[in-house]
Amino acid sequence: MTEQRPSDAFQTGDVLNNTYRIEALLGRGGTSDVYRARSEISGRLVAIKVLKAEFSGNDDYLVLMTREEEIREIRHDAIVRYSENHRTSDGLVYLLMDYIDGPGLDRKLKEGPMPAEDLLVLCKRVGEGLKAAHDRSIVHRDLSPDNIILRDGDPAQAVVIDFGIAKDTNPGAETIVGNEFAGKYAYAAPEQLSGKTDARSDIYSLGALMLANFRGKSPDVGANPMEVVQKKNDPLDTSGVPEPLKSLLDRMTAPDPDARFQSMDEVLTFLESGGAEEVLSDATIIAPPVKSEPEVKAEAPPPPTPPAAAKPSKPKTAKSSGGSGGLIAAVAAVVVIGAGAGAYFGGFIGGGGPEFPPVSPYSLVIANSENLPTSASGFVPDPEMQNTLVGRMNDLGGTADLTLASGDIAPTWNVDVLSVLDDIEQLDDWQLSVTGNTASISGSTSDASLLASLTEKYPANWPGGLSGTIDVALTSLFLDAAEVDNLLAQYADCGPLTQVNNPGAVGYGPDDPVLVSGTLAGEETRDTLQDALEDIADDRFVVINATLLNPTLCLVENYLPEAPSSDIQVEFKDGNSGQDVTSGDFKVGQNPVIDVIIPDSLTTGYISVSVLDVSGNVFHLLPNVGRTDNSVETLRDGQSGEVALRVAYGLNEDRPEGSIAFSVDDSSLGKSKILVIHSFAPLFRQMRPTTESAVAYTEALSARAADQMIETLDSAILTTSE
Repeated sequence: MTEQRPSDAFQTGDVLNNTYRIEALLGRGGTSDVYRARSEISGRLVAIKVLKAEFSGNDDYLVLMTREEEIREIRHDAIVRYSENHRTSDGLVYLLMDYIDGPGLDRKLKEGPMPAEDLLVLCKRVGEGLKAAHDRSIVHRDLSPDNIILRDGDPAQAVVIDFGIAKDTNPGAETIVGNEFAGKYAYAAPEQLSGKTDARSDIYSLGALMLANFRGKSPDVGANPMEVVQKKNDPLDTSGVPEPLKSLLDRMTAPDPDARFQSMDEVLTFLESGGAEEVLSDATIIAPPVKSEPEVKAEAPPPPTPPAAAKPSKPKTAKSSGGSGGLIAAVAAVVVIGAGAGAYFGGFIGGGGPEFPPVSPYSLVIANSENLPTSASGFVPDPEMQNTLVGRMNDLGGTADLTLASGDIAPTWNVDVLSVLDDIEQLDDWQLSVTGNTASISGSTSDASLLASLTEKYPANWPGGLSGTIDVALTSLFLDAAEVDNLLAQYADCGPLTQVNNPGAVGYGPDDPVLVSGTLAGEETRDTLQDALEDIADDRFVVINATLLNPTLCLVENYLPEAPSSDIQVEFKDGNSGQDVTSGDFKVGQNPVIDVIIPDSLTTGYISVSVLDVSGNVFHLLPNVGRTDNSVETLRDGQSGEVALRVAYGLNEDRPEGSIAFSVDDSSLGKSKILVIHSFAPLFRQMRPTTESAVAYTEALSARAADQMIETLDSAILTTSE
């Protein structure tokens, strides 16, 4: 269970609606907390989700709670049952739901691979529940191991929880949490990354989580966000999975939604029949496994405490229903330490116990950082404190490296340190550093009431013999778009970078991805920007969809004057076949043909066309020594309306003297940029050479003060590859 604090909405013993007595806090989420309560009328256990006070008056979150309440219309044992919303006299809004006692599938995932037979049973059970939801046009959208609880640990009694971001797919219905992506990336269907969701997305997620539990590890979604986007288009690796589970998973997790099972009915039909070509063996029975009676063993006395801390294992926690984002109800394991573990506070207290070597300075650091496991390292005065901290780190999924030693510390040092730890563990991230009897607290929280409580207590009222400082920052649940813009401006080395998904005035919500587009000079800048954005984005997904240009192109990009674009178009064709190449992508041996389309509204001025080549050179297609007159009047040659102006020709076509034609070879592959500049006067007083360096070109632009005569600037990318 989660430790309670005075600022929590409800306290153990509170009675809601004259009926439900609070028994424990199960967990905290970004917008809501979940409690276990018992009806004083019927004795039935329930889970209660309560919106945090700051969201109880927010219409968007109230709609969210209302949508979740509406899931109560789904009546199936595999779907957590919701009751109704209530509001307390203080204005807090809470939602009643069934309490499910048992481990979450995420705990099973940590324990290792699950048998294929259990997963087939699980698929049938969960599939039947999701079919009931889909029949009412409700898609879960966030199906993952932590949103499935195994009642009593039995796959045949699996229950799907947390429909907090479920979507109503009836015509005209809206997605409640964001209009784009919702769900966990490791298990989300590929189409969810672009905001498309239907019943087939839940089918994919169910298949992905089953594969993860079969292997005993989460899916490999890539080392960085760009890899995630790419890998989502690849089939999941089901090698080594036995039939019929392999064929089932292959059909459930096809990247193309049209290639998957189209409904849960089809999944259940496969399970019942064995699935057409993939026939179930006679030995395979899709039925709940028979439970064996537990073996009763006498408890052996605990072994003596070792002098050094053992390396802690991952915590095993039970799961209960409810909670934003799949809240975990941790069932605390009470460890009874064997009698005789004495207190030896730095040699100040006797008692016949061992004297540990003295150290100075006597330091201890316990930290829970955002991107690192929780850890405790340093010195402790006795085995009891050592075991206590090892257990605390175990519960938090962390590590401990503690050495027994004596030092100049207060007699109450153990109790004091643990008291501070109790106070700060509810921070989003925190660190407690202790040197002797002097301590410091640092960290951050999005809970203003928690911050107020801590700053009221510290640094004036440190417990016992401790004293020190506190530095805790208040963070927001929302990421300000202006903060993202500031970073983009710092790293824009090749033209402007923009945020694709405008988060509005409030900013990015806890589950909103941060999507960036534009151009960058290379992979190093992109990777550095990625790290910088992830530092401020907390757990939000960050994708930089930027075109990587070479340094030459970016040099010119930064020197080019700011000018608006126009209706001038650049079109590409293959000179060999005459076919349009709308992508601008050409292979070695192809003959790119380039046309500039002059719109009917453009009748005056001058048009200059240049290619900024990947090799670092600029090729002037217009004007050049073979085609000196680039006035719009001359280029139109008496034609009205829209005019196609060819600036790079096919190798086999008749072309004017001095015109350019070329084919792609493997000497310089990559991205080149076509620049089309419309100016009211010639850009240069003298004709530029057909080919020159990018540096010379940009210097000439600056010396001529070309920005004062340029009216519009348009561009297109031509990519060459093998």
